Amino acid sequence: MRPWQITDEAALTACANDAGVAQNLRDTFPHPYGPEDARWYLELAATTTAPDIHLAIEVDGAASGGISIIFKNDVDRRSAEIGYWLGRRCWSRGIMTAAVQALTDYTFANFDVCRLYAGVFAYNLASARVLEKCGYALEGRLRKSVTKNGQTIDSLLYAIVNE
Repeated sequence: MRPWQITDEAALTACANDAGVAQNLRDTFPHPYGPEDARWYLELAATTTAPDIHLAIEVDGAASGGISIIFKNDVDRRSAEIGYWLGRRCWSRGIMTAAVQALTDYTFANFDVCRLYAGVFAYNLASARVLEKCGYALEGRLRKSVTKNGQTIDSLLYAIVNE
């Protein structure tokens, strides 16, 4: 994992322009995903203020996915949301599990956070399995809580608490 760089535009566009990737992410991650979308995201990552974290996942010398921590505020100030995605060519290689575990450990060690959580579309069993392997527990099923591609579906709420 490393900071995003402006030179990641082509690699980001290549791995992000995949309907199979986009179907598991929020609508702010468009499909098709073009160079203008990559430039927008790279600018966002470059200007994000601390403590939020946006990192590239580099595989074989190229940005191949992303992982973020979004810190909450007010009464939720000791909670943060983790989000991630990986290009198709890197699926099923344990890369995302390693990245989620490393960023989870880093966040708990370096920030006053006692809870990390992630929302997963109910059909995204691979993402749920990544979280489970990293010690996140299923806290609940939020029925009909998200709408993606014209369908309103359940989402799963996973969290890990730093005791």
